[in-house]
Amino acid sequence: MTSISPKFSRAAEFRELLPQRVFVADGAMGTMLYSKGVFINRCFDELNVSQPALVKEIHQDYVKAGAQILETNTFGATRMRLSAFGMAEKCQAINEAGVRLAREAAQERAFVAGAIGPLAVRLEPLGPTSFEEARATFAEQTKYLVDAGVDLLVLETFGDLSELREALFAAREVAGGEMVIVAQATIDDYGNMLDGKDVAAYAPLLDDWPADVIGINCSVGPKATLETIETMMRYSNKPMSAMPNAGHPARVEGRQIYLCSPEYMSQYARRLLWAGVKIVGGCCGTTPEHIKEVVSEARSLQPGQRKLTVTVEAPEMKAKALPKVAAADKSRLGAKLAAGKFVAFVEILPPRGVDASKEIAGAKLCKENGIDCINVPDGPRASARMSAQVCCQLMQRDAGIETVLHFCCRDRNILGIQSELIGAHSVGVRNLICITGDPPRMGAYPNATAVFDVDAIGLANIVTNLNHGLDIGGNPIGSQTAMLLGVGANPGAFNMEEELRRFGWKVQAGAEYVVTQPVFDLKLLEAWLKATSQYNIPLIAGIWPLTSYRNAEFMVNELRVPVPEEYLERMKRADSAEKARAEGVAIAREMVERVRPMARGVQLSAPFGRYEMAIQVAEAIGPR
Repeated sequence: MTSISPKFSRAAEFRELLPQRVFVADGAMGTMLYSKGVFINRCFDELNVSQPALVKEIHQDYVKAGAQILETNTFGATRMRLSAFGMAEKCQAINEAGVRLAREAAQERAFVAGAIGPLAVRLEPLGPTSFEEARATFAEQTKYLVDAGVDLLVLETFGDLSELREALFAAREVAGGEMVIVAQATIDDYGNMLDGKDVAAYAPLLDDWPADVIGINCSVGPKATLETIETMMRYSNKPMSAMPNAGHPARVEGRQIYLCSPEYMSQYARRLLWAGVKIVGGCCGTTPEHIKEVVSEARSLQPGQRKLTVTVEAPEMKAKALPKVAAADKSRLGAKLAAGKFVAFVEILPPRGVDASKEIAGAKLCKENGIDCINVPDGPRASARMSAQVCCQLMQRDAGIETVLHFCCRDRNILGIQSELIGAHSVGVRNLICITGDPPRMGAYPNATAVFDVDAIGLANIVTNLNHGLDIGGNPIGSQTAMLLGVGANPGAFNMEEELRRFGWKVQAGAEYVVTQPVFDLKLLEAWLKATSQYNIPLIAGIWPLTSYRNAEFMVNELRVPVPEEYLERMKRADSAEKARAEGVAIAREMVERVRPMARGVQLSAPFGRYEMAIQVAEAIGPR
């Protein structure tokens, strides 16, 4: 057998042949590995190094079935995805081995495509990974694949258009102009990408970006793939690719079984080829048997290049982002902050049961004493309580005072987040504080499942989108919300550099005011204000009346809130519960007077439901 150099490439030959004929790509690699006993929790890409014979055997089976393009077993071989398995340092070796194995199996009977998949992390603005970091990660993998000698690149299974953009531009920059790049999105049954964008939104961009071939793979079966490809052809003259799943999987005796037969797949392959698709293959659930049938159809048809007699349609202009409502017009709180007035919140926890009468009475008392808003936490300390949103509704209705809704990410996926935010707006809850939320391990149900689809930064971006009349995918929703967007900050954070960096992202995401964690050390607040002076958004300082020396110790040791030694000593000297509460109020009043010149408001805690303590502290604010 002829030895194949790892640097061998037929990139120019593939580019020359692409307009002249159709190609059949291989099918699933993961499905085949799973069928051969590899556990689903293994790093499939690493098998290029640890079990190369197994990977090569699968490639050879596809070559025997007639596949003319073999994808390398490198779908998840970016440094970022490999790090989840503790294998980041093997990134180069895994990619190089993936190309070598595919080349050895292909000989000169098939072209070798370097497979690149998404990073399995959220990119900005919904996640912590920047576009720049994503592009650099894709560029690294592309370099390894190109240097190892691939003939083309296949970017596949991208559900986020922004991530596909970064992968595509990175690949083109590294690979240069000669190499063919295939860019494939993954869709739902209606042809929408998983970030919500429809064909009219993503097809024109894929046509404009530097991909040679564009198409669809994974997620759905042949029918939805064909229908989406036909629609994409209205927006692009570029060659198309289609690599559908073998239908939707069914769970049978603990295993995921794909039910589309090879014959069914081949019928749709015929329709795809007649529609003008240039590269057809398979994704999850497809096997060499499926590809063999597809190859048979391709050989019988070999239709010529699709000829168009009309120009590509320009997509119908969709509604653009609506101008957001001014803060002063969103709520009474927004109007006060816009007018430069000093505001006071009191925090009232939702009840543990269905009776909110005590909390409503507390809200009424606060209103009678000049408090501007009631701040309602959302499952504080990972506790199960009445819905914070419902509690806000009850207080606004029955106590006649405006509320501020804490909204956390822990318990909701991005679908639920959007639904609840729209619902909150509709029932008149217009003020938000967007927070990530305490993890379940902090509460009474440590085994509860946390969601955390996004963190506070991603949540702020979702709110901003809704305020512009757009969903999370940037698609118009027909109307817009008008929610005042607040965020949290911790001037006493242990990692201040990280806290400041995240705060900057929150402001960039649309934050209109910030509420701090409890502040006892004025120097920390002064340092925070100096470090964030460029952002110029109203700051509401958290003020917590201590109730006992033990309560002060809890703040320091469990909540990690710095309390000056002077205040600890004062609380320690209080020799009764009544004196301790009075001293706590006195300290809190002093803090209010000291932060008054530098903040735009205070958020006062009512410890253990003692609303009178918060009102006593508020008296130190003076005339407003």
